[in-house]
Amino acid sequence: MKLAVMNTSGSQLRELDAADEVFGIEPNRAVLHQAYVTQMANRRAGNASVKRRGEVQGSTMKIRRQKGLGRSRQGSIRAPHHVGGGSAHGPKPHSFGKDFPRAMRRLALRSALSSHAASGTLMVVEGLVPDAPKTKQVQATLDTLGIARTALVVTGEFEANLNRAARNIDNVTALPAQNLNVVDLVNAHHVVMTEDAVRRCEALWGGANVKIRRGGAPAVEVASA
Repeated sequence: MKLAVMNTSGSQLRELDAADEVFGIEPNRAVLHQAYVTQMANRRAGNASVKRRGEVQGSTMKIRRQKGLGRSRQGSIRAPHHVGGGSAHGPKPHSFGKDFPRAMRRLALRSALSSHAASGTLMVVEGLVPDAPKTKQVQATLDTLGIARTALVVTGEFEANLNRAARNIDNVTALPAQNLNVVDLVNAHHVVMTEDAVRRCEALWGGANVKIRRGGAPAVEVASA
C-alpha cells in the first residue's frame, strides 16, 4: 500500500510503501468493537460499594412480635425497606476486566489503522518531532496540515519533546507506536505518524506477527513399510 509522506508545510514529498497486512486490510468491525468494549471495561476501577443489612448500625432484635397486633410482619430495623437500613442490591467492589485473545487484539489494531488509511485520515509527516518542547511549533504544524479535531500523533519511539509539547494542546495525544491502542485510534479523527512509526507498526503487527504460531512440534510423516 502507498502512503503519502508530507512535510510540516503540508506538501507531499514522496510515497511510502507500507505493509498491506497492517495498513491495507478490510477492517473487521466486529472485532474492533469487541476490542473497544474490552479496553473500556478494563479501565473501570469497580470501587463502588454500599453497606448490606449486616454492615449498617442498628439492633438485630425483632421490632415487634409476629402475631396478634394486626400489623405487618417485621424483622430487624436493618432491613432495606427501613430508613437507615442496608442496601438490598447495591454495588460491591469487583473487577469489570475482560480477557481478549492476542490475535484478535492485533487484528483490531490492524483494522483501525487500515480504516484510517482507507478514509484518508492517516498522515505520514516528515520532521514532525520538534527540536524543543514548543507547543506553538506543534500546533502550527497541525494547523498547516488542516487538523482541527481530535488527533493522535504516533512516533517510532518515545519522544520527550513531542510529548511535552502535545500535552498542552486540547484533543491531541502523542504516543509511541508500541503504546497504540484501539480506543485512542477509534476516538481520533486524524492519525499523524512518522515514518519510523509506520515501520514500527509493521514490525509489531505485520509479517510473522500477523498470525500467532501455536506451540507443539510439527507432525512427522511415517513411511509405510
